[in-house]
Amino acid sequence: MFSKSEKDLASVNRSASFKRYMKKYWQFYALMLIPVIYYIVFRYVPMAGNIIAFRRYRAGHSIFGDEWSGFKYFKQFIADKTFWRAFRNTLVLNISYLLVRFPLTLIFALLLNEIKALWWKKFVQTVSYLPHFISMVIVTGMIRELVSANGPLNHFIASLGKDTISFIALPQYFTAIFVTSGVWQALGWGTILYLAAIAGINPSLYEAAEVDGANHFQRVWHVTIPCILPTITTLLILDIGGLVGSGGAFEKVFLLYNPMTYEKADIISTFVFRLGLGSGNYSYATAVGLFEAILNLTLLTGANKISKKITGSGLW
Repeated sequence: MFSKSEKDLASVNRSASFKRYMKKYWQFYALMLIPVIYYIVFRYVPMAGNIIAFRRYRAGHSIFGDEWSGFKYFKQFIADKTFWRAFRNTLVLNISYLLVRFPLTLIFALLLNEIKALWWKKFVQTVSYLPHFISMVIVTGMIRELVSANGPLNHFIASLGKDTISFIALPQYFTAIFVTSGVWQALGWGTILYLAAIAGINPSLYEAAEVDGANHFQRVWHVTIPCILPTITTLLILDIGGLVGSGGAFEKVFLLYNPMTYEKADIISTFVFRLGLGSGNYSYATAVGLFEAILNLTLLTGANKISKKITGSGLW
């Protein structure tokens, strides 16, 4: 047991040490204030607006609504067939995109890691990263030009003696357009974390596997993939947590879809946008958005628990 004087002395020493540490590294903490303030102002403070999901809001009146409505708007969208169509489309687009992009990103990272010529590796990385930095407005403009009636894709179809297809106006092609363009834009950028994890693998593990007679593929399968499994798991959990959300999909869908493709293209975020800013039904739109957020949180938590039980690693 420590005496009171010893505890007081230890407390004073800790306080002095903390002050010296802050005096030495105060610049780093000052830089941290910028993102902290950003998240507080633009992420946490707006959460107070979720109250209008339970209250009737009228434009120009109190931002917290005029009267209590309870679960009226939740019951309303649960009975709305348009909402369930948007919910289904959100799942279909996100799951299709995940099933294609996730394995391709991992495979592409493994292939990039095998390139021995440094100049060629840097060139491939640069070319694959560039689409990530292109504005979504430009990307959707490129997509429209590519699949338009007079675009290169229809010119190729016509050269085969077949009728041209109005891809952008037919709902059955929307999922393929969304997934393909998304993979092109995100494939290179998604490899960064994998390459960083691969770079941290101890080379002696490969040497030991080679001594044991493992061929090139076996070294990748039994050394590389197990070593980067925590990274793979983390990224997969984050992707699963956003299956019901829109993420960066809203901009692309909003710029590509039209009333003719609502059947396959309308997602929860575009549905909320039309309800809120389009129709002025803010309380209803907030209720849908709150439901989406809670469902995403549930998926994220569930995926994390399952991952910890199966692989032993998770986000927390």
